[in-house]
Amino acid sequence: MAYESSVPYRAGTEGYTSFRIPAVVRARSGALLAFAEGRVSSAADSGTIHLVLKRSTDGGRTWGPLQVVARNGTGTAGNPAPVALDSGRLLLLQVHNAADATEDRIRRGQVPPADGRRVRLQHSDDDGATWSPPREITDQVKQPQWRWYATGPGHALQLRHGPYAGRLLVPANHSTPPADPRDDGTEPRYNGGHALLSDDDGATWRIGYTDGATDRSVGPNETTAAELPDGSVYLNSRNEAPSAWRRVDAVSTDGGEHLIRPFRPQAGLTGPAVQGSALPLGDHGALLFSGPAHPSARALMALRTSRDGGLTWRTAHTVTGLPAAYSDLVRLDRDSVGLLYETGDFSAYSTITFRRIPVEEPT
Repeated sequence: MAYESSVPYRAGTEGYTSFRIPAVVRARSGALLAFAEGRVSSAADSGTIHLVLKRSTDGGRTWGPLQVVARNGTGTAGNPAPVALDSGRLLLLQVHNAADATEDRIRRGQVPPADGRRVRLQHSDDDGATWSPPREITDQVKQPQWRWYATGPGHALQLRHGPYAGRLLVPANHSTPPADPRDDGTEPRYNGGHALLSDDDGATWRIGYTDGATDRSVGPNETTAAELPDGSVYLNSRNEAPSAWRRVDAVSTDGGEHLIRPFRPQAGLTGPAVQGSALPLGDHGALLFSGPAHPSARALMALRTSRDGGLTWRTAHTVTGLPAAYSDLVRLDRDSVGLLYETGDFSAYSTITFRRIPVEEPT
């Protein structure tokens, strides 16, 4: 079967050395918005980085011109976490920091708060053609002692089922100062996961569940979330702990306020330490998950599916045998999903590619 593909972002073009960290949402009009970090002078995770956007009005077959949605002077604007509201408004959560504020320095506590990870929010009421200036929400969603901080990356949620319908939920992660004086804060045990919640369409925010190092084999990092038909939220996270398990997961039954249990290993999703994306598939509790399937390398992008709400998984579709890394999933219509992912012939970071993939609803 032939799958339609397009390449909205290619490294070394349009004034950027590298494009990383894809995120994609479908607007109420049907337009697709593909976000990324445009890294100006190098492929590094810090430095001068813009949040950029390309839009498609034909289901991802072609893309409009590059738009710069957010800059942070010579510093970093990154970790896009977009969500399309029922009202038609689009929100984009993101994190800013100074150009020299590397993750290592932030985790060690060597960066002053003003230069560290700051959380900001933008909105658009015209399908992403124009955007509001970034609004600071750090004090609402980041505990003062937290050091590293990241929203998503990847699409966020507006819940649609059950008593919490309408709530916005943004999966996020953080690090804490070391509890042992022999540690410096870079140890994986200080990773934690949490959620940003809003019950007024993004006007105000608060912290929902917070989960830290309950076991040395679990260090939740970049997290994706998917709502199940009963209104519960399935969360799946990259695991930074020194462990055989590279994915960990959890469930919330109260709209992201708490977890019914801490994150624990998910042995059914083999892969390297990398971000991934989850997406609900139909009204039967089925889920899709995108991520590299190679056990140790960022390669072999695949879709895995679960028909029991994330308890067990099987491979549904191997997208490519090439290098591949970060990804995000979006529902296009009843018959297809879209996958926006990092890939290339010899490097996972040569392009951000979009692929339309047919799906069948579970029966």
